[in-house]
Amino acid sequence: MAASCVALLALCLLLPLLLLGAWRRWPRGRAARHVLVVVLGDVGRSPRMQYHALSLAGCGFSVTLLGFCNSKPRDELLQNDRIHIVKLTELQHLAVGPRIVQYGVKVVFQTVHLLWKLMWTEPAAYIFLQNPPGLPGIAVCWFVCCLCRSKLVTDWHNYGYSILGLAHGPQHPLVLLAKGYERLFGRLSHLNLCVTNAMREDLAENWGIRALTVYDRPASFFKEMPLELQHELFMKLGRTHCPFQARSEPSDPATERSAFTEKDAGSGLVTHLPERPVLLVSSTSWTEDEDFSILLAALEKFEQLTLSGAGLPSLVCVITGKGPLKEYYGRLIRRKSFRHVQICTPWLEAEDYPLLLGSADLGVCLHRSSSGLDLPMKVVDMFGCCLPVCAVNFKCLPELVRHGENGLVFKDAEELAAQLQRLFSKFPDPTGELQQFRENLRSAEQLRWDESWRRTVLPLVDGLTLGPGATVLECPPVARGRKDSSRHSAALT
Repeated sequence: MAASCVALLALCLLLPLLLLGAWRRWPRGRAARHVLVVVLGDVGRSPRMQYHALSLAGCGFSVTLLGFCNSKPRDELLQNDRIHIVKLTELQHLAVGPRIVQYGVKVVFQTVHLLWKLMWTEPAAYIFLQNPPGLPGIAVCWFVCCLCRSKLVTDWHNYGYSILGLAHGPQHPLVLLAKGYERLFGRLSHLNLCVTNAMREDLAENWGIRALTVYDRPASFFKEMPLELQHELFMKLGRTHCPFQARSEPSDPATERSAFTEKDAGSGLVTHLPERPVLLVSSTSWTEDEDFSILLAALEKFEQLTLSGAGLPSLVCVITGKGPLKEYYGRLIRRKSFRHVQICTPWLEAEDYPLLLGSADLGVCLHRSSSGLDLPMKVVDMFGCCLPVCAVNFKCLPELVRHGENGLVFKDAEELAAQLQRLFSKFPDPTGELQQFRENLRSAEQLRWDESWRRTVLPLVDGLTLGPGATVLECPPVARGRKDSSRHSAALT
């Protein structure tokens, strides 16, 4: 309680200084081609906001990106002259006092810190804000927009209160407070974006917020990888992770061999090993909305089937990502004694993750949306690499995964195990169901992020920034039809 009082006192003392800074900057006005992108999270693990920043920069805006810098963003972001990253300080977990007091202290600290950073950053035409987390970001950014005559764009990835509800229960006072906060301040945004049509409808019907659906799309670097690049990645990962190392030595000592591929010493030709294992990939933030015990139980069943002579291949399961439950699941994994299944949980550099997806045989998604209204971006990236997916089912998943066409949908570990057996019973089978899913993904016209963003978001941003009758700054050409513009007006509030 004492810590909370100190934090509130600090806010009262600092607020006049912050307002003074705002008053000094207000007369200078905002820069018409400057945008702030705010992430109250790790920038390196916020791909959609990185894509917003890159798209804005690609269309002539200067971008200041504010967020936590716990992991490395993509090189394209770091090397872009139009993008400047401002590091926000993350308050580490407090070990004293009730949890609600700890949370209150964190919110007060983030309010003061974010307000301070925004006030001493060049005023912008727009503030793009990721939600969740929206507490205290939406209120702080709205306040700054009022002072600097900026426009607030809230990008709804999910509902923050529903994520809190996973840990505390839906009727916890903190959850109810967060829901009321989101409902109140979410309506104050000038423009709202969201990730699914189901979320757009829910925002309209239950929150009184009109939003534009901007689906997650794969960036251009998510694609199938040639065998040469796959081999380089496997050799690199093999230096630190045993599952990627060769099971046997090649007859020629100069030949390079991984668990999956071999590079001929003379010709340099890379080929798949005839008895290679399956490479199964999943990625996660290790949070409550993904139950990895389902995957572990399915792998145990797969192991039993293999030992019983079902004719299944060995399997390497790679689970990437960082998050609060990683150590918990790590302990569960270490207790397993598999013979035909190997599991590793590496943290990959941003540039290696697309390489891994483009080299895998199957993706698995265990994301259960806390609200039932968002879609897993990991599946979007997998589809960009023409990687078929098995995904746990929830309300709006059919907007992305079509069962029996680009992947399979399951409800529990038993069903997932049966699907793994079904897909890998004749692995590698060039005419099997897994290959057919891949061919369907190849033949589908997959819209990439940049083209989608310029069709949907850019006309809104340019229109509100420059005003009626102004000339829009030209970007690399994309189709902009009347069908798109009719949807844009519905997103303005």
